[in-house]
Amino acid sequence: MKTNYESFCQVIASLASCCGRFATFASLSMTKFLENKCIVIIGGTTGIGLSAAKAFVAAGAKIVITGKNEKNLDQATKTLGSNAVSVHADATHEGSADEAIEKCIENFGGFNGLYHVAGGSGRKMGDGALHELTLKGWKETLDLNLTSLMLSNQAAIKKFLEQNKGGTILNMGSVLGYSPAPQYFSTHAYAAAKSAIIGFSKSVASSYAKNNVRVNVIAPGLVETPMAQRAANDEAILSFIKSKQPLDGGRIGQASDMDGIALYFMSDLSKFTTGQVVSVDGGWSIS
Repeated sequence: MKTNYESFCQVIASLASCCGRFATFASLSMTKFLENKCIVIIGGTTGIGLSAAKAFVAAGAKIVITGKNEKNLDQATKTLGSNAVSVHADATHEGSADEAIEKCIENFGGFNGLYHVAGGSGRKMGDGALHELTLKGWKETLDLNLTSLMLSNQAAIKKFLEQNKGGTILNMGSVLGYSPAPQYFSTHAYAAAKSAIIGFSKSVASSYAKNNVRVNVIAPGLVETPMAQRAANDEAILSFIKSKQPLDGGRIGQASDMDGIALYFMSDLSKFTTGQVVSVDGGWSIS
């Protein structure tokens, strides 16, 4: 069975045969977008992170994935094959991203990009509507989603500056950072963290553009991942999503829906793009 990446390349090649002005892009498409790229994925064992890891390897990258669940980490590493190695680490711990970056350099000879996917709902920790939000829920949700991302981005920036070769960072946001849906998704600490990721990423992008470092954000809508099982198994929420995410018949997103834009941002195709937030939300933010 062809991968999404292989099918995409065939489509581009077909277009190119019909129109000469697409020839240069088609030539690029038939190569591997991420060939010779060494990429670290923070949170690459399940869901969006694992889907991206598979796409990156198919596109020619060498990758390091991190995760704190050893079973998921071992299974993902076996699935990805010899072009991937893993680091057992908690993204909220200082030094975990540095370790992953050093392992990338040690195993593959370089470090070109960081994709930070790690994060999650703080509902079980006490996140919720403001009148119900606990201080513990607030702190732990921000730690999980925002502090972890700051630490990984800091580690990447330090290494990019040391290498003096530029690089790319892609951060995982959410439409809830700027397009709330209070009926079903009133977790205010999570929304605050995801909104802060946008401001943080734009600020970092501005500061390090002169060093040829790009920083961008993907903002998904509701995606079927382990984190989203509460929503994915709720008939009322799924009915709401039919109109809130109306693209493709009105459905919950799939992890693979993020792969195309992630490939773009981690590749040289985005070499003149930084400080951007791209919604991959099935129409959520405009519905």
